[in-house]
Amino acid sequence: MQKRTLSGLSRVAGLVLVWGLVLQVQVQAQAAEKLPAFKVDATQTTVSGLSSGAFMAVQLQVAYSASIKGAGVVAGGPYYCAAGNMLYAGICMGQVMFMPPNPALMVNAAKRFAAAGQIDTLSHLKKRHVYVFSGTKDTVVLQPAVDATVAFFKQAGVPEANLKYVNHVPAGHAVITPSFGGNCEANAAPYISHCDVNGQGYDQAGDLLAHLYGALQPKASSPTGRLVTFNQRAFAAPMTSMAEEAYLYVPQACAAGETCKVHVALHGCMQSAESVGNEFVSDTGYNAWADTNHLLVLYPQVNKSTLPFNPQGCWDWFGYTGTNYATKSSMQMLAIKSMVTALGKRK
Repeated sequence: MQKRTLSGLSRVAGLVLVWGLVLQVQVQAQAAEKLPAFKVDATQTTVSGLSSGAFMAVQLQVAYSASIKGAGVVAGGPYYCAAGNMLYAGICMGQVMFMPPNPALMVNAAKRFAAAGQIDTLSHLKKRHVYVFSGTKDTVVLQPAVDATVAFFKQAGVPEANLKYVNHVPAGHAVITPSFGGNCEANAAPYISHCDVNGQGYDQAGDLLAHLYGALQPKASSPTGRLVTFNQRAFAAPMTSMAEEAYLYVPQACAAGETCKVHVALHGCMQSAESVGNEFVSDTGYNAWADTNHLLVLYPQVNKSTLPFNPQGCWDWFGYTGTNYATKSSMQMLAIKSMVTALGKRK
């Protein structure tokens, strides 16, 4: 009788433990909020990124040129450079000597996609602003590849006056800040570095945003807005390689109902919150500028995955999610565009 009683207690204890684990999983799953909505000026959406995030920023700007106002490209190659073939990645990153990317080929590909209705017509690019950056010490995406990005946008119709190319800073492969991160020439995680230009810290976020939007209000000395962790799975299935959670920075003015713009900031490979923590979200400088300039900053996240095969947590700029990765039907680009749309659905 005692043995049966103890056995019954063990089963009860086991059930309690299992139920507790279920509740814990449910609580964790519910920790992320639904993406909130705000009063948004849909004509003022911009995008920027580092490395694979820069390649993705180029793709978004070209594919959705009718609705994306401008792009910031930090160490990224031209549109559709890999043509869906990972074997071309070395060329697209400028790592094959005497064989830089050919921007004319990419422009022709973009024209074909536009003619087929797979991306917006390239004529919209005449009204867009593009900021491009390449550090002279970058050993990951070399300057010949980034030179080709500048040439691509010129050939695709972006006026030279609307293009800003910063290519003289002795920086490695990183987002550049005035004081946070590694040494200027670093090519290592967290891929955020501090550099001096003309005797003062280079504020890349501010320089980039000012080129895309025009004159800005001075940045906040310390961000006072709210960082929202939201459920990204509502927009992106696991097969996209995108994470379950992503982030949104909300300035107080936007939360109070004032009209705001949207900037999408895309991390690079091995730079998601899963890989290096929230440093890209909190320490790259976007939020301080957002606070004083009515700017919501969306930080989508992509993680390492085996299906699809994405071992470094890169945005898809070579086709691991499918052959349509650079068109408006791309799974990742559709997810990002859907997030931006959802942000502006405040009633």
